[in-house]
Amino acid sequence: MTRFEGLCVSQFSVISLLVKEILYINEVVLGTVFGILIGPYCANVFDPRSWGGDTERITLEVTRIVLAVGLFAIGAELPRSYMADHAKGLLIMVVPTMAFGWIVVAAFIYALFPGYSYISALVVAACLTPTDPIISAAIVGGKFALEHVPIDLRHIISAESAANDGLAYPFLSISIYLTTESSSRVAVGKWFLIGWLYEVILGTLLGAILGWMCRHLMRFSYRKGIADRKSYIAQYLALTFFTIGVCYTIGSDDLLAAFAAGTAINWDGYFIAQTEGEAFSSVVDLLLNCACFIYIGAWLPFDQFNQPDLGITPWRLIILFLVILALRRIPSLLLLYRWVPEISNWREAILCRDIEPALYLGPMGVGAVFISTLALTRLPEPQFPPQTEAELLAATLQTIVSFVVLGSIIIHGLSIHFFSLGKNVRSRTLTMSRTLTLGGSGPEWLSGVHRFTRTSAGIQRSSTPSLTVAEQGSVEDEAKETAKPHIPHSVSTHSFMSDLTRKNEDCLRDGVPSDYNGKIRPSGPGELRNHSPYRVSE
Repeated sequence: MTRFEGLCVSQFSVISLLVKEILYINEVVLGTVFGILIGPYCANVFDPRSWGGDTERITLEVTRIVLAVGLFAIGAELPRSYMADHAKGLLIMVVPTMAFGWIVVAAFIYALFPGYSYISALVVAACLTPTDPIISAAIVGGKFALEHVPIDLRHIISAESAANDGLAYPFLSISIYLTTESSSRVAVGKWFLIGWLYEVILGTLLGAILGWMCRHLMRFSYRKGIADRKSYIAQYLALTFFTIGVCYTIGSDDLLAAFAAGTAINWDGYFIAQTEGEAFSSVVDLLLNCACFIYIGAWLPFDQFNQPDLGITPWRLIILFLVILALRRIPSLLLLYRWVPEISNWREAILCRDIEPALYLGPMGVGAVFISTLALTRLPEPQFPPQTEAELLAATLQTIVSFVVLGSIIIHGLSIHFFSLGKNVRSRTLTMSRTLTLGGSGPEWLSGVHRFTRTSAGIQRSSTPSLTVAEQGSVEDEAKETAKPHIPHSVSTHSFMSDLTRKNEDCLRDGVPSDYNGKIRPSGPGELRNHSPYRVSE
């Protein structure tokens, strides 16, 4: 595994600028394609399913580590006290949206696959309910998203994908208990006591306490001069492994605990101020993500996508995937976005205007593989042919999940290209429709609009300020150009604000709150690469 990961990462690093910044292809797509190519259905040099009875356990632990590190990083890199300040929007986006998608997807699974009862369909739907935080982070952190997605929207997408990945446990546990327990009363009782109190609530509290303790301990050590910034960077792995180790030992929700620990350690903004500008977390994410998606690419069971005797056929899988994309998240977001302050209108609710639409389709990837593998550990070993409904579920669960994961990776890997193509076509169409010839009379709808006239003294402006005719003869909306300042894409909001954070490191070290009381005033020439009309001064 290590040699294949090293080959993929080394070659990806050579062409990373071309692939990520120009072609908009991230390590998720490249890792999956590379895994398929070296997997059992192509080169057959790497086959995780040939490792015997431990394959499911290895898959579970590989995905657990990658998810935990990613969730901790998301929590640690959110703005200070973000979860408290945006609790309303997150609560609405996570709980009702997950519940709606879970019920709707289960209904279509029940209708498409004749061997399933609705309870079995709920188990499969629970694996596909959470938004994958790894793919979401790769999309949100890309150049395209930095240019097109508002920063508030990027933050809430990251936080929501991290929170609902950990909250998949209750949806899975109630489905499993209803499948395996003989009494619904016993199943609901276990779900409340174990699924909610012991796994979710206890796991969240443990993660928050461990993050809080580490935050104060690291701050004390840094003040006393017995720890440096590198010690903070090490917590990306050290505290993550410690948290999931403790929660795994006692049987609590380790993924939600990792996210809570990351949120707690940066609750006052001090942790991110000390790690600002360090590339360690990005390097670790790249290595782990490449390794995980190489593994997933080689793990995908292509030979199981057509099993008519078990009710699995390609057309059923394709219809299910399309239904999931259309109905899993979008209807609930359109109904609930009015109560989410971070979403200003219905266009942002489905990300259909100047924003990549695939973000709110809800990518499915590592989280779905992890939850489905975890479900197999709680189901009986299947016989062939399956004798009970639980055995049928165990025999077909990962086949359905793996097909949806593959489709999600393809859609989210190519969505930017389709979106960019559509946007370019629309832009060219609008430009051509607005083109005027200086010597012509112009379209009828411009008959009442005053224009610029060229004289020997130069260009004289008419009394109508809204529209101008450029030298090339194209009509441009002057109000659109002057309505808001242009900040270049090379100066992102995060990098712009990082200067404020850096100026506060001394204050933070002395315990002063990290808010920077600067003023915004018009800038002079030469500042912010001569693009931004604002600058920060003390």
